Amino acid sequence: MKAVRYVDPAGATRIGRLDDERVVDAGPAGPIGFVPDDEGWAQVEAASGDEHALSDVQLLHPTHARKILAIGLNYRSHAEESELDVPAVPVVFAKWSTALVGHGADIVIPREETRPDYEGELAVVIGKRTYRADADSALAAIGGISAMHDVSGRRAQLETPLRQFTLGKSFDTFAPFGPCVASMDGIDLTDVQVKTTVSGEVMQDANTADLIFPVLDLIQYLSAGLTLEPGDVIATGTPGGVGDSRDPKRYLREGDVVDIEISGVGTLSNPVRMEA
Repeated sequence: MKAVRYVDPAGATRIGRLDDERVVDAGPAGPIGFVPDDEGWAQVEAASGDEHALSDVQLLHPTHARKILAIGLNYRSHAEESELDVPAVPVVFAKWSTALVGHGADIVIPREETRPDYEGELAVVIGKRTYRADADSALAAIGGISAMHDVSGRRAQLETPLRQFTLGKSFDTFAPFGPCVASMDGIDLTDVQVKTTVSGEVMQDANTADLIFPVLDLIQYLSAGLTLEPGDVIATGTPGGVGDSRDPKRYLREGDVVDIEISGVGTLSNPVRMEA
């Protein structure tokens, strides 16, 4: 089952169930949008309102996460291309929620950012309040999965004093998220395919089997001292193939379109433009 937050043809913001190329209305969206807890999924499963062709609605980021917890250097292939040692513990940074945009929205590169890069990632959306999880409660904490584009301003991230990860990864529009939240039915978190295509060229194509810290380990690590709330998002890291590690380097350019495909979810697609 897949849940979306969308703007209907009348301009109202709603929650719906995505059935192939149609959206079935499930009711008005609250301030956080779709929260993948038991109540949220029951609402979407019971959706029986107006039906809209997907092409007739605007998809928004499905959940307006209060916390976006991002993991750096979490694929072996990315650690290798970055010429960095495999970390002993997860590398954690934040993306501000003001960076969130939905499927189809523009990624806008600030004038000051000279090294804009792409990072396709599996996003895990928390569905149950969790503190100090063990393996079983970590799995139970997950409400669904989605796609996250961890757009990365490498100039701000790597060229500034002490490397400002949060700033360089939190510029407005630098967190495309969606197009939906998919339920955990049939999802094997150790076997999810992550593929990033930039203007028709496949740049990243990997499987979560390559994760250094699997998803359940991340939840246990993060929840030791930090309460995870329903609607929080964990961006689980990006595979090898980022533009900054290529020769020649391949940064995002005016007119690019970035597609991030997550198995079980679908494709998050966003055009790129430079700030005027």
